Amino acid sequence: MYSNDLLDAYKKAQNYVQDKQIAHDLALQANKISKIRKGVRQLTDEEAIFLAKGAGVDPEIALLGCQADRNENPAVKAVWESIAKKFNGQGLRAISMASAGLALVLMPDFAHASQCALCTLC
Repeated sequence: MYSNDLLDAYKKAQNYVQDKQIAHDLALQANKISKIRKGVRQLTDEEAIFLAKGAGVDPEIALLGCQADRNENPAVKAVWESIAKKFNGQGLRAISMASAGLALVLMPDFAHASQCALCTLC
């Protein structure tokens, strides 16, 4: 269940010890967090976004994961999980490509700067 992972991530990010601390932040009764963990109750979109932001997780991924949790049909649930994985993978791929591009752009300048430093020393 993605909701449990999201609750755990928020709890860790906030250095909380108990779920009732999360419940306080969400203005919920403590037993509602227990119901979410058991799968009896689902996180609302607003709760998921709040937890995602507090945990440093992409809110869009959080919403996709929670949507997968809401579906009881295994086939539909699998499709939502697949969408979330693809979306998350594209985000990581984009970050990797941006980092590589930045490194390529900066590398020639670094080589040129080191050549100038060698010329100055000679």
